[in-house]
Amino acid sequence: MTTMHTALPIDSVGGFLDALAAKVPAPGGGATAALHLGQAAALVSMVARYTTGARYAEHQTLVETVCERADAARSLALRLMQDDMAAFSAVIAAYQLPKSTEPETNSRSAAIAAAAARAAAVPADVVNASAAVLDLAEDLFPVANRNVISDIAAAADAARAAATTARVNVEINLPSIVDPATRESLLTRISVVDTLAGRADTLTNHVRKLLTT
Repeated sequence: MTTMHTALPIDSVGGFLDALAAKVPAPGGGATAALHLGQAAALVSMVARYTTGARYAEHQTLVETVCERADAARSLALRLMQDDMAAFSAVIAAYQLPKSTEPETNSRSAAIAAAAARAAAVPADVVNASAAVLDLAEDLFPVANRNVISDIAAAADAARAAATTARVNVEINLPSIVDPATRESLLTRISVVDTLAGRADTLTNHVRKLLTT
């Protein structure tokens, strides 16, 4: 199992929070959902890396698979953060298009619908990835190093936050999407969020029960 080292100065976290707090279109809730996803994936990777050595040898294949997939999810989360900011900036740009004539109005409306569809697709991807990370946390929980088991709950809660935050960022774009098939597809993709949240709560409760027994 390889160990990933990412140079992430603490001021980059502060910079993101400063940008998030500023009166600018992006980053916003969608990028935050992706950040939650990245945190969930990173926590799963960390627990996996502590679940190694002779004591856990019988679970080595599972742990390595979980770690590799969690690392990949973390990379995906970073990309989705950038994608979300770009997609939302495109929505703002579409709304700023001219609408003085009927052709301009029609062109602007089409641009808004297309940009909104893209802006909704990114958080829908976050929902899918959150479910995958929660799968990994559930798989790892039974064999995880008990010294860091609380971080399984932290990962579950972060995955839950990613999914529920992403859902509202899909929903806010739906009124601007005119294509029925696109709307229906997006609604289907976010329909799993309540189930996902329930699973995350269950996993967190399992961890808390283990900590208090």
